[in-house]
Amino acid sequence: MFERARTRMLAVASAALFLSVLVWFNYSAVLPAIVADWGLSGTRAGIVFAAFQAGYLLAIVPIGMVVDRRTPRGVIAAGATVTGGASLLFALVASGFLAGTALRFLAGIGMAGVYVPGMRFVAEWYPEADRGTAMGIYVGTFSASSGLSFLLAGTIAAAFDWRIAVAATSVGALCVGPLILGLGRDAPGTDRAEGGFDLGVLRNRAYLAAVGIYSWHNWELFGMRNWLPAFLLTVPAVAATDSPELIAGTLVGVAVALGGPGNLLGGALSDRVGRVRVIGAGLAASGLISATLGSLGGLPISLLVVIVLVYGVAITMDSAPTSTTVTEVVAPERMGTALSVQSFIGFSTTVVSPVVFGWALDAGGYRIAFPTLAAGALAGLVCVGAFRATSRQ
Repeated sequence: MFERARTRMLAVASAALFLSVLVWFNYSAVLPAIVADWGLSGTRAGIVFAAFQAGYLLAIVPIGMVVDRRTPRGVIAAGATVTGGASLLFALVASGFLAGTALRFLAGIGMAGVYVPGMRFVAEWYPEADRGTAMGIYVGTFSASSGLSFLLAGTIAAAFDWRIAVAATSVGALCVGPLILGLGRDAPGTDRAEGGFDLGVLRNRAYLAAVGIYSWHNWELFGMRNWLPAFLLTVPAVAATDSPELIAGTLVGVAVALGGPGNLLGGALSDRVGRVRVIGAGLAASGLISATLGSLGGLPISLLVVIVLVYGVAITMDSAPTSTTVTEVVAPERMGTALSVQSFIGFSTTVVSPVVFGWALDAGGYRIAFPTLAAGALAGLVCVGAFRATSRQ
């Protein structure tokens, strides 16, 4: 009976995340149309995108502290409503840089109330023996929804208008509140914290090593997601097709969506062979592709497609096991704070990685740029070694 209940709660939490994350990348999917409509410079277009990340980072730690003391369900409901409402207003009333930036910032604040609180909610329902698989499903939903956001918004925008595309990918988040409050239930026997921020989590060496792994994972992942479409458009086999933009966009969307199976595979394997082994294998595989992809532009399109799709799976294999590890090395009543600090530090690297990639691209092309992502994977492996060392103490 309990097993069926926790399966239902995992389904509810994953559905809530799926509907909310459609908002995260809908702006990116229709960016060229918005730039043309509003007359944005590249810098201003980038600021509108960064506003979402900034809102998320600003809110994530306070929200993590809240879900250590309150039920995550109410926070998820409120966060998704803010995200969906702000994104819908972006589609309906935003007419330029200032309004667009403000509404994307607000949407990012709302998203902070969904992702990490949902991780805490799932972790509360699942014991450590099965938690890797459950987290793989939940975190994998993020990747699947991210990929669908690109595909769905881009397709709707091409057929109708960018505003209709953004609106269509926003309304789902407004359904999350009734879903999580109506069908969700709190896990029995959940520990709740008292007091403010516990600095003890920052003295936990195993936790800090896991946060390091996650941060370098994001360095590689978001650098890849930001620059892979541009790289594919330079590949002769893609450029020679009738619709290179469509081919490149679709391939990236599918590769990002395959992060869902990648997370599930990594989480399930980590329950069976151990978190550290799977994290290390995932970083090694993705790092190898990152190190060499920039030199493979001359490959036939069929072989290139296979490599990109494998990349999409491999680059996410370590994500769910790493987040699961965080829940296992901190006190249960502090999981929300620990996960939110992990997310704050981890997502901070996503601001730097694409810039470093661009600098390397200007200096020496994609052959030099992609290895900057591999450097992130290598740094992640160093953190895996540090984590292993703490576990032996």
